[in-house]
Amino acid sequence: MGWPRAVVFDLDGTLIDSGPDLARLLNKVLAEHGRSAVDPIRVRGFVGDGVAKLVERGFAATGSADIDTCRIATSRFLDCYEAEPAALTLPYPGVVATLTRLRDEGRRLAVCTNKAERVTHAVLRVLGLDGFFDAVIGGDTLAARKPDPAPLRAAIERLGVGPDEAIMVGDNEHDAATARAAGIPCVLVTYGYARAPLASLAAAATIDSFEDLGAALARLAAARRIDVDGRAPGTYTDGGTPGSGA
Repeated sequence: MGWPRAVVFDLDGTLIDSGPDLARLLNKVLAEHGRSAVDPIRVRGFVGDGVAKLVERGFAATGSADIDTCRIATSRFLDCYEAEPAALTLPYPGVVATLTRLRDEGRRLAVCTNKAERVTHAVLRVLGLDGFFDAVIGGDTLAARKPDPAPLRAAIERLGVGPDEAIMVGDNEHDAATARAAGIPCVLVTYGYARAPLASLAAAATIDSFEDLGAALARLAAARRIDVDGRAPGTYTDGGTPGSGA
C-alpha cells in the first residue's frame, strides 16, 4: 500500500455536488420567511462554513435578519435536510470507483466536513457512500470546525494512524488551511466551491477530476521518497509536472 495509509476527505464540493440541494433548501426556508429566492449559482459561494452560516448569508442576501430568526431558520433547514438529504445531490464522476480502489488498497478513509454530523451521515447513507468511511467528523462533532485543525486531527486519530501517514483532499481555502495547521499535505480539486483562487492556497497538488486522485497520490508518494534522500520533492498539478502548489 505505501503512503498515505489514510485519506481524509471534505464532503461538499469534493465528494458530492450538493449545491442544488443546498439552494433548494435555503430558498425553501427563505420563502417561509417571506424572502425572495437566491440564484443557485450564488448559493454555491455560501457553502463551506456550515448550515448556520449558509442560512445567515441567505438572509443577508435578501435583506437582513436578527439572530433569533436565523437560529429558527437554521433549525428548520436542518430538519428538512435530514428528511430529504439528497434529492438533487450526486457524487462527482469517479468518486465511487476511486473510493473503492483506495479501500481495496487497504487505505483508511474518513470525512471531515463543516456540515452537521447527523446530516452528513444521512447524505452518505442515501448516496451509498457510508460504507467507505471509517470515521466521520462533522461541523458539530467537536467544539471547533475547519479551518481549525482539531476536526482533521480527530479524524486522523480515529483512523488509527499518525499525521505523517495521512493526507487531506478538499476543494477550498478552509481545507488547505486546516491541513496546513495540522501539518499534513492537501490535494485540492478544481471543480468545487472555493472562494479563493486555488493558486494562492499552496496545496501539494491540484486535480481537475476525482479520477485523477490515485495518480496524484502516487506522484506525491514518489516525491516523498525522493525527499527522504535529501532532494526537494516539489508539488504537482494533475498534469504530473512539478508546480507551485497551485
